[in-house]
Amino acid sequence: MRHEPDTTGGMAVGLLAGRLLVASPMLRDPNFERTVVLLISHDESGALGVVLNRPTEVQVSEVLPHWADLAGTPGVLFEGGPVQPEAAICLARTRPHVAAMPGFLPIHAGVGTVDLSGDPEAFGDQVLGLRVFAGYAGWGAGQAEGEIEEGSWLVYDALPGDPFMPRPDDLWSLVLRRQGGMTAALAHYPADPALN
Repeated sequence: MRHEPDTTGGMAVGLLAGRLLVASPMLRDPNFERTVVLLISHDESGALGVVLNRPTEVQVSEVLPHWADLAGTPGVLFEGGPVQPEAAICLARTRPHVAAMPGFLPIHAGVGTVDLSGDPEAFGDQVLGLRVFAGYAGWGAGQAEGEIEEGSWLVYDALPGDPFMPRPDDLWSLVLRRQGGMTAALAHYPADPALN
């Protein structure tokens, strides 16, 4: 029996955590147009992630001064998504030799969430970078899977450096280009096809 390729990105419960949802060029929701979302969690009740490529102009030092020294470039707050924009989610990337740290919950390949109520000095030289996101993207049970199946999102593996790119505005096209083939051509899709 021949098996057809999995076009849904392997959506068994839990398999999307640590992966990227890349907005299809056809997704016109202003909250998510040309975004790259890292999924932090995914289970039968739904999914939660943060938008990686929406920097704000607010410096981390203005809202979390004790964490500013660990923030990567650019050292600004990011719009993590439309849900609870007053809530902060922090991602960090650990150095390769670090096995575990208090207040650090691994997601994938040395990337995880950080408890911002902890002491930033406890992380010292154990992290390579840190990003703080205001708000998050959330999906109810089966909602993310449905949006993927209808073509709103493309699912790809995340690289450890994706959440910490120094030029986050380039991330959408970069992720598409590194897939190769016809998918790479999507990176050149015009923001407004009518102007093409």
